Amino acid sequence: MKQQDHQAERILIGFCVAAYFVSYITRINYGTVLLEIVNSEGITKMSASMAVTGSFVTYGIGQLISGWLGDRIKPRYLMFIGLMVSAGMNVCVPLFSRPAAMLVFWCINGFAQALMWPPMVRLLSDYLDQDTYKKSCVWVSWGSFAGTIFLYLFAPVCIVWKGWRSLFFLCAGCAVLFAFAWIKAIGSAEKRMQKSSAGSFTKATAGASRGDAGTENGTSLEENTSALQKTIPLPEKTAPMLAIIMLAIMMQGILRDGITTWMPSYISETFHLASSISILTGIALPLFGIMCSQIASLINRKLIHNELRCGMAIFAPGFVAAFLLWLMPNGNAVLSVFLSALITGCMHGVNMILVSMIPPFFKKFNRVGFISGLVNSCTYVGSAISSYGIAWIADKSGWNLVILFWTIAALCGTLLCLMGIKPWKKFVRKCV
Repeated sequence: MKQQDHQAERILIGFCVAAYFVSYITRINYGTVLLEIVNSEGITKMSASMAVTGSFVTYGIGQLISGWLGDRIKPRYLMFIGLMVSAGMNVCVPLFSRPAAMLVFWCINGFAQALMWPPMVRLLSDYLDQDTYKKSCVWVSWGSFAGTIFLYLFAPVCIVWKGWRSLFFLCAGCAVLFAFAWIKAIGSAEKRMQKSSAGSFTKATAGASRGDAGTENGTSLEENTSALQKTIPLPEKTAPMLAIIMLAIMMQGILRDGITTWMPSYISETFHLASSISILTGIALPLFGIMCSQIASLINRKLIHNELRCGMAIFAPGFVAAFLLWLMPNGNAVLSVFLSALITGCMHGVNMILVSMIPPFFKKFNRVGFISGLVNSCTYVGSAISSYGIAWIADKSGWNLVILFWTIAALCGTLLCLMGIKPWKKFVRKCV
């Protein structure tokens, strides 16, 4: 019977939630004050958005590297490095606020941020059972929502108090303090859980290896663990299935981060509101995200036991909301915020299912970190497309065409998930 150190598990999960909070406030703070940067620095939306686009590109590329490293290097060290580098870039942006300089710093920040998620997935999947892992993914996502709410509340305060630059200094300070707390707490929690697992293994094998404690049929615990880490080839036709999943995640990234980045600008320009008020309306986005992620997790665990079918069920309401927003883009500010928040909420739910729940199925093949990095990188390919693409479309053709772009992306995501239902079902059978 496997022994569990529940207190160590709670420490692990709690610090992962906090890590995701810090990761978010040091990653999306630029997008949160993007409108104010455009207004106060006198630069165009396209020039200002290049830093966001660049960070999405480096974040996406970094996910692949981080996923590979996360299967080979202790995750807590990768995350510590990511937090410290991100803190440094958050200090540099307000000190050197020309568009070219901000682009360089935020690209570096994007890569540093990529050292967070795949190692975190590896940590959680290594030490938690399947059901606890699924629940922990929901709890960790609350860290991102809390971070988003924090930014939308404090960004207007910082703008009024000391200007947009003060927000970056605040976030950098939080990252440095947390990084040192992280490396100490997670190291201690890992030792406790490893000790608990080793004790369980010894008890289970004592009868089979009398007089040879800690072994089973002459095989040590370390050798047994090493054997489990050998890479097993993936089943045939896994690549086409992964391609469908990756494209669906890309559509999710276009919608989730595209709307999160540009909704304040859309609301401000369409309904003629001040930038601080428009930023404040963004609080609706994480609130809907919390609700939809919780619903998505419950649906996946209790009702729909197929991640692609669940993804389709969540993508579809997002498409309906985007279509309604396209039909009446200038109708009412409250309705526009509601529909935008509903779309992003649905995309957070899709992200929860396709990005968080799929990688552990590859544990048998020792590719959890790699698959986590691969699928999450697709989110930020979509994010990069939307951050620059939306600025270009809005400048050239207006917000109505932008919303049509969102609608098409939501429809494509729904259809892609539909296409992936049967291939994913066959793959899961081979993982059991």
